[in-house]
Amino acid sequence: MRDETPEQSAPLRSGYTTGSCATATSLAAARLLLTGETSDAAEIVLPKGQRVSLRLTFCRLAGGESGTQAEAGTIKDAGDDPDVTHGALVFARVRLRAEPGVGFHAGPGVGTVTRAGLTLLVGEPAINPVPRRMMTEHLTELAVACGYSGGFEVTIGVEGGEALALKTMNPRLGIVGGLSILGTTGIVRPFSCSAYIASIHQGIDVARANGYRHLAACTGNASEEAMRQRYGLPEIALIEMGDFVGAVLKHLRRAPVERLSVCGGFGKISKLAAGHLDLHSRVSSIDLAQLAEWAGEWGADSSLQASMRAANTSQEALALAHARAVPLGDAVCRRALDVAVGIAPAGVALEMFAIDRGGNLVGSAL
Repeated sequence: MRDETPEQSAPLRSGYTTGSCATATSLAAARLLLTGETSDAAEIVLPKGQRVSLRLTFCRLAGGESGTQAEAGTIKDAGDDPDVTHGALVFARVRLRAEPGVGFHAGPGVGTVTRAGLTLLVGEPAINPVPRRMMTEHLTELAVACGYSGGFEVTIGVEGGEALALKTMNPRLGIVGGLSILGTTGIVRPFSCSAYIASIHQGIDVARANGYRHLAACTGNASEEAMRQRYGLPEIALIEMGDFVGAVLKHLRRAPVERLSVCGGFGKISKLAAGHLDLHSRVSSIDLAQLAEWAGEWGADSSLQASMRAANTSQEALALAHARAVPLGDAVCRRALDVAVGIAPAGVALEMFAIDRGGNLVGSAL
């Protein structure tokens, strides 16, 4: 959350997607070409019918003296969501054409699709279907209102987008050269994580479309490295799930694979073992008493269990158990695997791995 302390209780502010920004700027640029009108804001209708107005940083003719093109820009406001594109300049350049319809192009900072498996074809600009539909609907309505029978060529760019994209999953998805223009509702909900979950689904889809049948879903870099070393999996087969193991397992119902290895830190895997599908500390917590109880099922005496309940961290509890030859890591992985099997579709061979903070394997269930 930006500019807030834990003591502040104001509701979190929503923002607008890059798709909304692209729609507003392309509409403003097209209106300038067709009517000569410019303004400092553009009103658009979102997919669910809300009317919103986005402030423009510029709206001007381009392309030299002929004025055959126009461009407009807006600063992406993601509200209180920690969005990588918050504060970035999203801009559109529009050119008129004789043929009806709308053509889309990737400008600076917007990526191009290079791998099969996404909703867009290889070679297409990474402007997702809903933003394309939003722009097409607004530009078509403008054309009708102005009595214009031609079409539009629309180029969308994001200033600094190529560097920002390196902080996203786009390189792994095969989207090169920049960001994706995203959004299904037009609105960014703070900490909804919908874009991250969508990228997890896309990662699975891309891997499947490129022939990979064994994937590894990992909570972070260390777990990815553990799976890379164990199986030699390429990056495309490594799904960066973060805390959203539930998003992976549920997506397999629609997009099954032959084999899925799940790997994460011991603490996170212990949360999955307890039935939690969102492993973030905001949503779920590590239960040391539960770990002690599970250790008791594998031979831990009351003294060891008491020490585990008093531990500062799950890693300390694990070390106490392993020092007494209690296979807590394997026991937790077995329970986590049972939870995962209950969610994923039948026919997917699942296995579970837990690592310590050094990236060393401390438990498994195959």
